[in-house]
Amino acid sequence: MEKTYRGREADVRFDLERCIHAAECVRRLPAVFDTERRPWITPDAASAEALAEAIGHCPTGALHLDAPEGGPEEAPDAVNTVEVRPDGPLYVRGDVRVEDADGAPVVQDTRLALCRCGRSANKPFCDNAHREAGFRDGGHWEDAKLSGDAEGSGRLTIRTAPGGPLLLEGPVRLPSADGAPACAGAAGALCRCGASASKPFCDGSHARVGFQDP
Repeated sequence: MEKTYRGREADVRFDLERCIHAAECVRRLPAVFDTERRPWITPDAASAEALAEAIGHCPTGALHLDAPEGGPEEAPDAVNTVEVRPDGPLYVRGDVRVEDADGAPVVQDTRLALCRCGRSANKPFCDNAHREAGFRDGGHWEDAKLSGDAEGSGRLTIRTAPGGPLLLEGPVRLPSADGAPACAGAAGALCRCGASASKPFCDGSHARVGFQDP
């Protein structure tokens, strides 16, 4: 459910279903974003440039800026990244397209938060279900399971396999939560059932636990 908050210099679009209350907007620009106020977004309390800066830090893509011609525009990060959040979702940034199992587009965006606990009611997006489920994973790994060449630029396509993993195609880097060197590649499969013993990579556990997501 998307709502537009209109301002003189720019409009702010907010998608409630994508928001997981990371609160980057509130911390960075409280004059505009105040959850105790109604309406909670007042675009005219800051310049379009300040709005663009704050919104660019929203990790889920729940917030976007619509500026008039000549105003600030968001460009995707030069390098596609999938950040594995400890005990939480995958934060994806870059030129990203998510497709369903048939290759039909789900969303094309520069920022996404994708579920990896298997419990979200808004798959493939995170809805904070990992908290109630008590999902635990530190966000680091020993054996990186990506293949191909990650050099250069290009779109990262993420396809949701039926009852299975997130299939990556395109240049991408996965930074580790413990500060270890990032792994990089152009193809791989990331767990989204929450049961893999090789998180964040898929090890086929979705079949064993009967993970369902058509």
